[in-house]
Amino acid sequence: MSRSIRACTFLDKGGTGKTTTAAHLGVALAEQGMDVLLVDLAGKQGDLVKHFGRWDTVEAQIADEDDWPNVSTVFQDQWDAIAEKLGDAAVENLILETDEGVDVIPAHPGLDSLDAELGNVDDAQDRYSRLDSFLNEYIEPLGYDAILVDLPGLTNNVSYNGLWAARNVVAPVEMGPFESEQAEALRADLDTIGANFDVDVELAMVLPNKVDTRTKLAEEYLDAFEEAYPDAFAPAFVPVSQDIRNAAESGRTVFALEEPSTTAERARDAFLENAEALADRLTDERAAAAGGELA
Repeated sequence: MSRSIRACTFLDKGGTGKTTTAAHLGVALAEQGMDVLLVDLAGKQGDLVKHFGRWDTVEAQIADEDDWPNVSTVFQDQWDAIAEKLGDAAVENLILETDEGVDVIPAHPGLDSLDAELGNVDDAQDRYSRLDSFLNEYIEPLGYDAILVDLPGLTNNVSYNGLWAARNVVAPVEMGPFESEQAEALRADLDTIGANFDVDVELAMVLPNKVDTRTKLAEEYLDAFEEAYPDAFAPAFVPVSQDIRNAAESGRTVFALEEPSTTAERARDAFLENAEALADRLTDERAAAAGGELA
């Protein structure tokens, strides 16, 4: 059993705020005293590390061909041999520190071909458990309290690896009928994964994002989501805020804004409340699982 609590941000749809949610929940957990690692598997654009102003570093490494090993390398058959040869540097070179109290393993262009490469692995358990094996063997000894994995907005071999490794999903949703359908489809997908591979993947949190409560329809959808997901519904919704976008474009989260707007303050408070609830849920779940193993 992992020492850290783990979750991934995932929904089979782009643009719902998965990366923003991962960044802000990570900082919120760090604000509460946790050592946090964020892992970006969402695509080569490096949007997660851009939230912390470190993309220039990553981009320079890629341009100078000083970008090996990288996050896609850990999925390869040769990773154990690479790690043995490079020693501690193999993992240390993957991780970037940020100014906001979290560490990040950034995305890399190698993720573009990773789905196809994993598809060539014949054994399904091996294909989907490579990230889990990497985290267990190489990241857990580093002592992180929480690991959050940002996944692509579609279901593929990379996503399955993240789901398998994290076992808990945070699904950011906007207030609309399509997001409701996608959240329900996600719950069905998680049940299918559990049935096919004997791995329990839980919908840990449905997090309403970009909520504009000035509209009656948004309020109605909030009520509907809470009714549909009473155990997973987040305690606080994240309001729509231009400051969140502005902060990301300047390489920060709203936690680093010196003069946040009212909506940014509300967003920050919502992420703090949701992070605390998520940590409590995952800690209780881990304790229950440990009790079951001892029994």
